[in-house]
Amino acid sequence: MPRYKLVIEYDGTPFAGWQRQANALSVQQVVEEAIRRFAGEDVRIQCAGRTDAGVHATGQVAHMDLSRTWRTDTIRDALNAHLKPRPVAILWAEEVPDRFNARMSAVKRHYRYRILNRRAPPAIERNAVWHVPWPLDAGRMEEAAQVLVGRHDFTTFRASECQAASPVRTLDRFDVRREGDLITVEASARSFLHSQVRSMVGTIVQAGNGRWSVEDVRRALDARRRSACAPLAPPQGLALIGVDYPDELPDRRAEHAVDHDLQGQSEQGDRARQG
Repeated sequence: MPRYKLVIEYDGTPFAGWQRQANALSVQQVVEEAIRRFAGEDVRIQCAGRTDAGVHATGQVAHMDLSRTWRTDTIRDALNAHLKPRPVAILWAEEVPDRFNARMSAVKRHYRYRILNRRAPPAIERNAVWHVPWPLDAGRMEEAAQVLVGRHDFTTFRASECQAASPVRTLDRFDVRREGDLITVEASARSFLHSQVRSMVGTIVQAGNGRWSVEDVRRALDARRRSACAPLAPPQGLALIGVDYPDELPDRRAEHAVDHDLQGQSEQGDRARQG
């Protein structure tokens, strides 16, 4: 039974998140329905990061097993035809070894959060940025962000319903840069807790607007208490932009990044959902 890796892009605005739900439309549901219409099979796909409602992806990864072998370009094109008019696209498909698992094989996940920092609201990207109309000091945000880099107990920055067995994670990267009115936050780690990225972004924004000091961010981390976290950043600014796999397993994240102007998104703990 051949296994296929899918790299998926989607606008999370109309969806209740990645994961199938009983009473709401999800990204997983529409992709699985497209697979059924194309291949005539009911399959369950597994993804690298279960993004929440309103969160986007430009480099989500999933895998599926089919009963017969297909050309990978046929899989891509047929699924995209059946996904219309939903805002979901299969960027590419490739056959992978049976040992490949989109979630368990991942060694690093990458998220991007975008903040439009200007007085006027966004007209075109209102579902892809967090509009913050008051001034933000990106330099102070960057300084606060570095407090969170490393291996820590991130209890303060995980949702109360997070099902991860441990709150300890290693945050490899949490960088902030400004280009004109756009502030971009990049976060990378092997795995994230539920709502971790949005929690951390909401907290460093408090440093950026002067309500918190950098030391306040450190105290929030050390408190290991959810109530010590600043308000959660909204979902629309967040996008899962890529997933890394070991060298012996297929991975074209860097190639995809060259070909596409990645925009906008956490993921979570052992269940690898969005933060």
